[in-house]
Amino acid sequence: MKTFSAKATEVDRKWYVIDAADQILGKVAVEAARLLRGKHKPIFTPHVDTGDHVVIINAKKVRLTGNKETEKIYTSYSGYVGGQKVETPKKVRARRPELLVERAIRGMVPHTRLGRAQLRKLRVYAGAEHEQEAQKPEPYTI
Repeated sequence: MKTFSAKATEVDRKWYVIDAADQILGKVAVEAARLLRGKHKPIFTPHVDTGDHVVIINAKKVRLTGNKETEKIYTSYSGYVGGQKVETPKKVRARRPELLVERAIRGMVPHTRLGRAQLRKLRVYAGAEHEQEAQKPEPYTI
C-alpha cells in the first residue's frame, strides 16, 4: 500500500460564500481557514495547497464576544523608535472592517509560502455585495 499525496495540478477547487452577519468572528475564521487549507477534503495533504476559494460577505456585521470590542488590542511595530501602533477592534471596524476577519484567518493558516498561497484564495467584503458571481459560489453555513 502506498501513501497518497495530492498534486497541486490535480486539485478540483470550488467556490464558497460565507455570510458573516451576526456570526462570531472566531467561528467564521475557523471555517474559512478550514476551507482555504482543504482540511474538509479526503485528499488533504499538508504540504500541498488543496483548499478552495472563500468569499466572506458582511464582514462589518461580524460579532465579537465579551468585551473584546473595546479591550482587545492589535499592535503593529514599524521598527523605529516610537513606531508602535495600538488599535482596538472598534477602531479597526470603523477604519477597515475587512481587516478584522483577514487577521483572524491569517493566524489560522501556516505562516509559510504555502499559507500565503492559501490566503490569496480569500476575498473579504464589508457589505453584502461581492464580485465573484461569475464563479457561482455555493453558500456555506456555519
